[in-house]
Amino acid sequence: MRSHKKYIELALKLAENGKGKTSPNPIVGCLIVKRNAIVGKGYHKKAGEEHAEIIALKDAGKKAENATMYVTLEPCSHWGKTPPCTERIVESGIREVIIGMKDPNPKVEGFRELKFRGIKTKIGILEKECRKLNEAYVKYIKTKRPFVIVKAAMSLDGKIATTTGHSKYITGREARRLVHQLRTEIDAIMVGINTILKDNPLLTPRLVKGRSPIKIVVDSSLKIPLNANVIKNEPNKLIIAVTKAANKAKVKKLQHLGANILTIGAKKGMVDLDELMKELGKLEITSVMIEGGAELNAEAIRSKIVDKILFFIAPGLIGNGLGAIGDLGIKNVDRSVKLKHIASKKVGRDILIEGYL
Repeated sequence: MRSHKKYIELALKLAENGKGKTSPNPIVGCLIVKRNAIVGKGYHKKAGEEHAEIIALKDAGKKAENATMYVTLEPCSHWGKTPPCTERIVESGIREVIIGMKDPNPKVEGFRELKFRGIKTKIGILEKECRKLNEAYVKYIKTKRPFVIVKAAMSLDGKIATTTGHSKYITGREARRLVHQLRTEIDAIMVGINTILKDNPLLTPRLVKGRSPIKIVVDSSLKIPLNANVIKNEPNKLIIAVTKAANKAKVKKLQHLGANILTIGAKKGMVDLDELMKELGKLEITSVMIEGGAELNAEAIRSKIVDKILFFIAPGLIGNGLGAIGDLGIKNVDRSVKLKHIASKKVGRDILIEGYL
């Protein structure tokens, strides 16, 4: 069992190379081990391309015969954009398959299929760690909605900006670099129109190498300036969520510039975030990181669309200023929103608090 955990752990590290590249597919790593030596390895590199198991089998070649396969997610057993992995595993002569977690996709019956074909198979090794790696995929497969993270950088007394709106930079370079790394790993960043009007952000991962995510602006009455940085920079990766109150002529101008305009139903005159998540799911957006201000953060939490909180806390005090989250309508402390599975770590001079709703 200890060696099983060791090799699944190594497969998980290998799988991380696929972060931000496989959506809407899962992140998967695979090792093939024979006589305590790794003879083949692979990870899923891109949706539509070969799965981790196939790459590992090719890497192992004839050495796969009578070897053990370690894979972080249940192998597929159905025809999709690629043939079923179970067939190739059986043909290769693999003796045993150790699986991290079951695939939540009901079409996948790899564990059962491999057992039926006479291959010794175990499932549920480091399952918690495997699920965390694919938390966005798991939610998307089960609900057809994206996994939503609220990220904020704040002072020790919970402020994201001073009373004048100045916020650059509350946290240190290491924390900012980690945020840019996260941007390369998720499908989309979402901000409200107030963030665009105040900060005119680029919303790109400038501090690291990696893929630039889709940018989503929640802009109920379409106030976005035509010369905003998010329009000038990769407008084909821009989604603007509006209500029917948006000016039709301006909608056409923005579409001509390359932006995708989503007209969403209104809730108290504002874009209904719950409906927006449904529409983003239809576009195969599996993960969204909200980097907005207090108003958007609060509305997202009130709308119950948030799965995870990432708060970077800097060791400084601002006093009067703008808070990280606006009004949640909470009158009594015992009604406060409770986080689960809380973890913390030091990032440079700052502290990152992670929790789930």
